[in-house]
Amino acid sequence: MTGTRAFEGDSKDPSLDEKHSLDINVASADRSHLEFRKDQVDTGAQLVAGGVVELDHAEAERIRRKIDWHILPLMCILYWVQFMDKTTLGSSAILGIRESAHLTTNQYNWLGTIFYLSYLVFEYPQNLALQRFPVGRWMSINIFVWAVALCSHAACKSFGGLFAVRLILGMCEGSITAGFMIVSAMFYTRKEQTLRVGYWFLMNGTAQIISGFISFGTLHIKTEGFESWQWLMIITGTITLATALAYWFLFPDSPTNAWFLTHDERVKAVARIKDNQTGVENKHFKMEQFYETLADPKTWLFALFSALDNVPNSLTNQRQIIVSSFGFTPLQTTLLGCVDGVIEIVTIFTGVQLASRLKNSIAYVGVIYFIPNILGVFLVNFLPWENKIGLLFSVWLTGVGTTGFVLSLSWLSNVTAGHTKRVTVNAIMLIAYCIGNSAGPFMWQAQYKPRNHIPWIIIGICYVICPVILLVIRFLLRRENKRRDSEPADDTYDDVYIEVVDADGKTVQKKIDKEYLDLTDIQNRDFRYVL
Repeated sequence: MTGTRAFEGDSKDPSLDEKHSLDINVASADRSHLEFRKDQVDTGAQLVAGGVVELDHAEAERIRRKIDWHILPLMCILYWVQFMDKTTLGSSAILGIRESAHLTTNQYNWLGTIFYLSYLVFEYPQNLALQRFPVGRWMSINIFVWAVALCSHAACKSFGGLFAVRLILGMCEGSITAGFMIVSAMFYTRKEQTLRVGYWFLMNGTAQIISGFISFGTLHIKTEGFESWQWLMIITGTITLATALAYWFLFPDSPTNAWFLTHDERVKAVARIKDNQTGVENKHFKMEQFYETLADPKTWLFALFSALDNVPNSLTNQRQIIVSSFGFTPLQTTLLGCVDGVIEIVTIFTGVQLASRLKNSIAYVGVIYFIPNILGVFLVNFLPWENKIGLLFSVWLTGVGTTGFVLSLSWLSNVTAGHTKRVTVNAIMLIAYCIGNSAGPFMWQAQYKPRNHIPWIIIGICYVICPVILLVIRFLLRRENKRRDSEPADDTYDDVYIEVVDADGKTVQKKIDKEYLDLTDIQNRDFRYVL
C-alpha cells in the first residue's frame, strides 16, 4: 500500500516488536496509526470495522436465543452420543464382550487405555485442523469415521480387532471437546459460556441413562450368532451416523458465516461478545502465541488439574463391574447405571448455575463439589463388604465432582485470549486429560479385587489435590488482575486500522477496536481474568 512500510524485526522502533511480537504495517511516515494485515486480526474484524454497532439488551438476547436454538441442541446431542459411544466398552463388559473376545483383565484395561492414548497423540493435530478448517465440517467428518469404527466393533472377536477400532475412536473424539470449547467462545459471552459448557457436558449423564436403557433392551434381543453387546455397538453406531449427517448440514463454523443469521445479525453476534476481549477466531497460526502459551504458568496448572482429575475417570469402564461385584445381577447393574447419569445431570446443572450467578466463584464452587467425592472414597474403603447398599451409594457420591472438571473447561476459555493460544491451551489441557484417563485403567488389577483399596486410595489422593490446584489458579489470577489495575493505561492498540472493501468495491482503511486484534490475554492489558 502506498505510504506504508512493513514493520518487521528490523524496525527502527523495536519496542513494539519486543513487547508484542506482532506482524503489522505502520501507515504514514509519522506513524499516526497502526495497520494490521487482515490475516493477523480476528475474522470478526471484517464485519465490525469502522462502525459503531447499535445493540441493546433486548436485541442481544434475541440473537442469543436464536444461537441457542440452532447450535445448543446439536452440541448436546453430540456430547450425549460421544459419551455413550466411548462407554459402550463398560456396558459391553456386562453384556459378554470379555467372554466373546476372550479378553484378560489386562487386555480389557488396555482397550480403555488405547482410546485415550490415541486421543492424546491426535489431540494437537486435531486442534490445528480445527483452526485451519471449518469447524462444523471438520467435526462432522470425524463423527462419520467414528460411527463406522463403532459399528465395526460388532465384527471384532479378538483383542487385536477391538484394539484397532478403539484407537480410531480416540483419534476422532479429539475433535469434539476441543471444537465445542472453540465454538462456545465464538458465540457466547463469558457468563454464558459457563452455563453452555455445563449444559452440553451434563449430557454425559443423559448418555448414562439412555445407554442403560439401551443396554437393558439389548439384553432381551435373542439372535443366533449375534450377541447383545454386538447389537449395542450397531445401535449406538447408527445413532452416531445420523448425528454426522446433521452436523454436516446444520452445524455452523462461526458467527461470521452462520447460515441461520442474517448479515446484520452476524455483525451483532460478533459485537455481542466484544466484552470477552477474545474475538471470534483467526485462521493464521501465530508462533508467538504458541510460545506464550508454553511460558504461561496457568497453562500447566490447568493441565495438572486435568490429568489428576481424570485418573478417577477410569471408573467409567469399571463402574458396572464394581457394582456387579457388590452382588447385583447384570440386569440390576445395568439399570442402576442410570442413577449415575441422574447424579451427573443434577450436580453439573446446579454447579454451573451457581458459578454463573455468583461473581468470581468458579474456583470456590469447584472446590465444594469435590467434597462428596472425598467422602465417597472414604466410605467405599471402610464400609463393611456386606453393606452393598452403602457401598453403592458411596460409588454414586464419587460422581458429584465431575462438576469441577466442567467448570475448569469453561474457566480456561474465559481466561485465555488469542485464537492460536486458545487452540494450544485447549490441546494441552485435553492431552493432560488423556494422560489421566490412560493411566487410570491400570490401577484396576485382579489382585486388588474385590475391595480395590489401592485404586480407591489413588483416586482419593487425586480428589484432595485437585481442589487445591483450583485455589492456586484463582490466587495467581486475582494477583494478576490487581497488578493490571495498578498499571497505567496501555494505548498501543487504540488507533488500529485494516483494509476492507466497501459497498462500492473500493479498498479503504477502517478502524477496529483492540478486542478484534486477536491479542492474547497477556498482550491485551485491558483483559481481566474471571475468578
